Amino acid sequence: MDVNDLLTEAYDRLPDLVAAAVDGLSPEQLRQPPAPGANTVGWLVWHLTRIQDHGVADLLGEEQIWVTGDWARSFGLTADPDDTGFGYGPEQVATVRPENGQVLLDYHAAVVDRTRRYLRGLRPADLDRVVDLNWDPPVTLGVRLVSLLDDDLQHAGQAAYVRGLVERG
Repeated sequence: MDVNDLLTEAYDRLPDLVAAAVDGLSPEQLRQPPAPGANTVGWLVWHLTRIQDHGVADLLGEEQIWVTGDWARSFGLTADPDDTGFGYGPEQVATVRPENGQVLLDYHAAVVDRTRRYLRGLRPADLDRVVDLNWDPPVTLGVRLVSLLDDDLQHAGQAAYVRGLVERG
């Protein structure tokens, strides 16, 4: 298996995890915290998608999908490219109000499509390229891609767990 296939296989697991967390939930359930101050399914899926969109856009040197379309309106937000949800408190989590599950799935699908195209073009030597000098040791492309995936997988699992809590009331 080459690096493109390996990374694509790993990232391609996310859409099914996201769909399992979101499918069939009402807008109210997507916005419902399972306990006061907890994250919602809608916020978790929006956040993991924003993280991937922000990170891959940065690697490509392109604008984020979030700001190139009308996505923000569908979430009750503005199209701020710096807003990924990092550091949000409960009041800010509550401002992420997806219209429905489909908008979460559609935004995620658009981000995943671009990520797939990016991964297909990588060569093994690309993974050693330093992409961030702000860390010691500096962050390589390979490490950044694994970090993005790790963050997304954790949030997808959290979204599935929160879904179960919300459905059980």
